[in-house]
Amino acid sequence: MAAAAIDMSFLEDPSAFGKSRFYEQDFGGDDLHDFQSCEPDAFAMAPVENPKTFCMDVKKSGEAPGLMDFAKGTTTLGFVFQGGIIIAVDSRASMGSYIGSQTVKKVIEINEFLLGTMAGGAADCSFWQRHLTRLCRMHELRDKERISVAAASKLLANIFWQYRGQGLSCGTMVAGWDKKGPSLYMVDDQGDRHKGNVFSVGSGSTFAYGVLDTGYRYDLTVEEAVELGRRSIYHATHRDGASGGVVRVYHVHEKGWTKVIGGEDVNKLHYMYAAEKGLKGDE
Repeated sequence: MAAAAIDMSFLEDPSAFGKSRFYEQDFGGDDLHDFQSCEPDAFAMAPVENPKTFCMDVKKSGEAPGLMDFAKGTTTLGFVFQGGIIIAVDSRASMGSYIGSQTVKKVIEINEFLLGTMAGGAADCSFWQRHLTRLCRMHELRDKERISVAAASKLLANIFWQYRGQGLSCGTMVAGWDKKGPSLYMVDDQGDRHKGNVFSVGSGSTFAYGVLDTGYRYDLTVEEAVELGRRSIYHATHRDGASGGVVRVYHVHEKGWTKVIGGEDVNKLHYMYAAEKGLKGDE
């Protein structure tokens, strides 16, 4: 079936993305900057007929094969144990074979008892979880008590449901401690929301699950749980090229959360774990 042609001439002048909507208007000799300063803060939209469906339209047209196939990668995990919840993440941001950063902070500190993780599109996850931070603070100011983990995860799921089918890319976890104790939820960009004891999200999650399934027990000590989280992320980064950087581990407990490992290089861990097995690490 033939697809309608899409006007992509705007790509010839990418600077249009950074210009105000007042740019081409004639204001009778007044200084243009006077009007640009009045522009409200907002996301710059692509200068096409229908920005909301642009990515899907380009993909359907076949004019730019692969252009809209956003290959992303990450590894995040969380599990509940007798001492609370462990959240562990890597720090690599990638798009296909291109590594954009090795120092991305993939844990969003929503409040002193609540954490969120990022997997998928970095901009989508970061923006909406920071928006969730604001909503949780507003709840605390209105109701004079902290929001529950279930309510916070439901707020995020409702947002994703409203934007379903519009190109969001998010696979997040919301973990925290409230009046009912520790709770861990996984929320995705389709608005699905699941409560569980063990989750791993991202391109390296299958490798992380392999380690988690082997070592997870509810009665782990805090030290054992932290090591399980660290080891799981390391093995995922070793096998998944889109995951890497450093390992960060958080422990959620009844007094809040604690950053146990602020950033440990996975290359260092590779040789450390190899030495434990009597190997050099270059086999």
